[in-house]
Amino acid sequence: MAAMVTIPSSTPASAMASASSISASATATAAALGEVEDEGLLASLFRDRFPEAQWRERPDVGRYLRELSGSGLERLRREPERLAEERAQLLQQTRDLAFANYKTFIRGAECTERIHRLFGDVEASLGRLLDRLPSFQQSCRNFVKEAEEISSNRRMNTLTLNRHTEILEILEIPQLMDTCVRNSYYEEALELAAYVRRLERKYSSIPVIQGIVNEVRQSMQLMLSQLIQQLRTNIQLPACLRVIGFLRRMDIFTEAELRVKFLQARDAWLRSILTAIPNDDPYFHITKTIEACRVHLFDIITQYRAIFSDEDPLLSPAKGEHTVNESAIFHGWVLQKVSQFLQVLETDLHRGIGGRLDSLLGQCMYFGLSFSRVGADFRGQLAPVFQQVAISTFQKAIQEAVEKFQDEMNSYTLILAPAILGSSNLPAAVPITQPGTLQPPMVLLDFPPLACFLNNILVAFNDLRLCCPIALAQDVTRVLEDALAKVTKVVLAFHRAEEAAFTSGEQELFIQFCTVFLEDLVPYLNRCLQVLFPPAQIAQTLGIPPTQLSKYGNLGHVNISIVQEPLAFILPKREVVFCLDEKEPVLQPTAPASELPVEESSLEPVIPAFSEEGQEQVESVEPLEANVPSAST
Repeated sequence: MAAMVTIPSSTPASAMASASSISASATATAAALGEVEDEGLLASLFRDRFPEAQWRERPDVGRYLRELSGSGLERLRREPERLAEERAQLLQQTRDLAFANYKTFIRGAECTERIHRLFGDVEASLGRLLDRLPSFQQSCRNFVKEAEEISSNRRMNTLTLNRHTEILEILEIPQLMDTCVRNSYYEEALELAAYVRRLERKYSSIPVIQGIVNEVRQSMQLMLSQLIQQLRTNIQLPACLRVIGFLRRMDIFTEAELRVKFLQARDAWLRSILTAIPNDDPYFHITKTIEACRVHLFDIITQYRAIFSDEDPLLSPAKGEHTVNESAIFHGWVLQKVSQFLQVLETDLHRGIGGRLDSLLGQCMYFGLSFSRVGADFRGQLAPVFQQVAISTFQKAIQEAVEKFQDEMNSYTLILAPAILGSSNLPAAVPITQPGTLQPPMVLLDFPPLACFLNNILVAFNDLRLCCPIALAQDVTRVLEDALAKVTKVVLAFHRAEEAAFTSGEQELFIQFCTVFLEDLVPYLNRCLQVLFPPAQIAQTLGIPPTQLSKYGNLGHVNISIVQEPLAFILPKREVVFCLDEKEPVLQPTAPASELPVEESSLEPVIPAFSEEGQEQVESVEPLEANVPSAST
């Protein structure tokens, strides 16, 4: 229903226009309000039968309801009948339609059923497809990843193909390095090693580069072995310089380690040479050892000094850094070599070299003199070695002389010698004395044991004279005194054994035997000692005047009184006469023996023409000749 607005009639014309516009707007407002009221009314009437959402969504329901709301009472009363008729009519039309088109409906049902079944299959396939989609998605991701890798590898292969020549050169570095090392192309090998070190610094994470570096290091180790092996051969100084230069560029050893390696390698080569020398003959072995050491050891020292410098470093070492005395390495090695040589020398000398000690001493002195040019003069250490060998040889010779004297005395008979030689009836023939020689007493020919003993002593003196240090004066004198003491004991043993059976003639001969031993043999040995060890030279060595030499004991002089004392009870009483030449009391007989007169010329030695200037002039004199024949001659 529309609301009506009443307008007063007394309003003017302008008010009429405004009233008309107001009336139109009021009409529209009333219509809108009416629709709202109708919807609210319909919603309250058909709340239980038609949900509000249903008729609001279906426009025909809304129109129908609005028509009903605007219909009169009669129409509303007839509306159910009309609806029933219309419904029956529609049902009849539906039956006619279904009867006329039942086949279509059946086919439609069948199609619907088939479609429903197909939709079920589609739904099942769709479910399976959905189940497989995650794995398919993962496979697609893997495919994309593999495709990317393949693409990346293809790009890398393309890049590798474009740089094939450069890569091939890098891969052939180990083979080229090995070829250079085995063919001694060390300069090229060092350049390759430096290039590989640069590659390692830049591309240390690449496995191929690491493999190349390892193979090059193995070749460098082979090169190091070859260089050190070259130092173990007969290599000259220029080659040594090259080898040490290569070792320094390899930067494997420090300076001290490099010096040690050089000395070790050269020492191994020197030992191989010394080992190859035959060791059967001691003299040949030691002479060849001296020659090899003198030549090759001097070369090694020259090479070392040319390669390495023993000067102090220009830069002082950092604080706390350990410093190595590099010069001590070389000096220690030289001392070791000298010590080893002295050990070999002592070993061969003790094995025995015959009478060639002077020749060997000259070679050793020349060896030491050559080493003095490099500051390694060891001649001072040779003196004790040769001194010990000389005294040992002398002691052995004296011991053999004493043993031979004892053997001679065991078979000696006092009656036989004068009868065979006839020395008591024939004048003693004094041989012509040559200048510079000492003539043995010819009276010893009457007593073969004493003559043989003196011959053996003279042989020992002649051997000792070849190498006779002045320091041996006391030792030689002591050895000779001990030998004379043993000879005295042998003489006394002979006297005790034969004394009971002595006749008066044999007793006189035995007294003459002892007299010749004490007055001819022992003084002659003293003169020989003075030739070997001149008193003036001994005094000069001790730094004392020659007149005071007697205060220092029997240096180079046998004490006759010690030898004479055991035989004093056998000899007749003598007068003590001081001899100016001997500077020692000499016993002279009160009455010479009548059976065996001894000529004065045979008692006086031939004084050799030598001065008192030293051992050098003594060595220029002729050797002591053993001119006394043995009993068998």
